[in-house]
Amino acid sequence: MTASFVPILLVDVAGSLGMILLAFLCLRLALRLRLLAPTNIIWTYLLWLCYALSIFAVSRSAGHILKQLLLMTGHAAIWAEIRPYSGAVNSFSFMVVGAVTLFFERSWQIYQQISKDKQALQVAHAQLLDLNQNLESRVRERTMALTLSEAKYRRIFEGSRDMVAVVDGEGRILDLNPAGHRLLSPAAAPSVAGKIDFKCYLAQRRDWEQLTAALRGAGAVSSLELDLVLPDGSARRTLLSGSLAEGPQGEPPTIHLMIKDIEQQRRMREQMAQAEKLASIGELSAGVAHEINNPLGIILGYTQLMLRGERPETERFQDLKTIEKHVRHCQSIIGDLLSFARSSPPQRGPVDIHPLIDEVLQFMQYQGDLAQIEIHKIYDDHIAPLHLDAKKIKQVLINLIMNASYAMGKRGTLTLTTRRDPAGGHMILDVADTGCGIHPKDLARIFDPFFTTKPTDQGTGLGLSVSYGIIKNHGGDIRVASRAGQGTTFSILLPLSPAAGDASDAGAEKADGS
Repeated sequence: MTASFVPILLVDVAGSLGMILLAFLCLRLALRLRLLAPTNIIWTYLLWLCYALSIFAVSRSAGHILKQLLLMTGHAAIWAEIRPYSGAVNSFSFMVVGAVTLFFERSWQIYQQISKDKQALQVAHAQLLDLNQNLESRVRERTMALTLSEAKYRRIFEGSRDMVAVVDGEGRILDLNPAGHRLLSPAAAPSVAGKIDFKCYLAQRRDWEQLTAALRGAGAVSSLELDLVLPDGSARRTLLSGSLAEGPQGEPPTIHLMIKDIEQQRRMREQMAQAEKLASIGELSAGVAHEINNPLGIILGYTQLMLRGERPETERFQDLKTIEKHVRHCQSIIGDLLSFARSSPPQRGPVDIHPLIDEVLQFMQYQGDLAQIEIHKIYDDHIAPLHLDAKKIKQVLINLIMNASYAMGKRGTLTLTTRRDPAGGHMILDVADTGCGIHPKDLARIFDPFFTTKPTDQGTGLGLSVSYGIIKNHGGDIRVASRAGQGTTFSILLPLSPAAGDASDAGAEKADGS
């Protein structure tokens, strides 16, 4: 009994067509996935695998269908010839599948390595981004802190009442605060920073060598007293502190200086020392004057009695006159000592200073001391009457004018100037001469009792000491500026308001020890 092959043929043909359909559906899906993710190696592998399987499905299914058609039509011989080629195509398709699979295995390893590297790059990128963001934040924070610090120290630098300067190793000023500009005068302008030589302001050039040597040795100096000479010729005592600061890499070190103007303190110390000296000498002078004055009076009395019985042409008469002359000179010195020791409080009242000066000048000209001296008067007419003891102020003026006349040798120019103190509160009377001046070594001693540069018979050395005490008792001050060979200027400061002078009396009298 012969079985029917129709079901087998149907199944074979239908299965072949179904396999082709499924292969192309898979290929279509792989193409869509590949388009969605072109860089995904999985979808690339599946696409190539679907290509190979589609070729195999077409080859295999086409071979089966062709085989059945040829067998049914009695062309088995033709199939026998075609069969090897169909098998070769199938084998080639499987080889492609195998090759794709082998290639994918290597590609998959590479893909995994690339994925790891990509992930590592992403992590590094995230870290770098975070670092960059933090770095920007830190830079902003540090910049803000640096700006605040610079502003703070700039305020300290510019707001300091003391001079602050940055100086290089050669002494050139690199940076200077406003107080320094005020101290060194407007000539030290900021626009010429680096051109100002600090050494030229030092009274002694060796001070710079000593300062730099101390900085190199210890790295810093503290409370070093130095004298600065300003462009106008005036000297200022200063207190200097400094340190050596290392510069940036490759830059030379700089010197940071802080300089405090202690000229006022120096004057106060000198005034206190002068007051103590005057007080002690006043006590000594009072005792000595009392012990010597009585014997001198007796000597003078007996001398005058002896002179009554002598004829003027005798040698004995001349000897007695010499004794009388020198005794009177001693009594004059004793009188000055007593006046110095008994510095009584001034009897004050309203005094117009200009008529007082004119009266003294008229008296001195009448005495002949100013006969050949040219006098200049420069008065400030806006100065109101002062609260003074006229007699004592006249005594001060007489002493100063006599000293000026002696220094000029009876010929020269005497200038008397009145003006208000720029700081207010005082009237300043300048007595300036064109005489020989005072040697620097004598300036510190001119107010000392008994110190004089005059010959023994021409000065007692008490005139300036007494004048100093009188002015201090009035609550004022007396200063001197002089250069040898260029004349001398005495400046008398007297308070403008009575209250200021009265308030100073007690302290001044106590300082004089009288």
